Amino acid sequence: MFRRTFWFGTGVAAGVWATTKVNRKLKQLTPESLAVTAANKALETGHRLKDAAVGFALDVRDNMVQREAELEEALGIHESPALPEPRRITAIENNSSTVKYIENTTYSYNRNEDH
Repeated sequence: MFRRTFWFGTGVAAGVWATTKVNRKLKQLTPESLAVTAANKALETGHRLKDAAVGFALDVRDNMVQREAELEEALGIHESPALPEPRRITAIENNSSTVKYIENTTYSYNRNEDH
């Protein structure tokens, strides 16, 4: 009788275990769960790609600075030349309906600003 009770209890435990395992797998295979899993994997992959791209960009920038220093040393250039100020020309009408140009003045080219 003890043997029968043991095997009955073992069967019940195996049944509960198998039912729990099947229910977990079914919940993992629902469309919502699959969508969440796919989204999480896509985000994880995106973060890994972003980190790799940032690392690559930093390596390129470091190597670029190093190569520029090597070229400046080889060419004897120790200081970068100063660039001239940009020339901006603004048209101003005077009383005689002719247009007079004034250099080195600033003009806003933003068409979205209020007039």
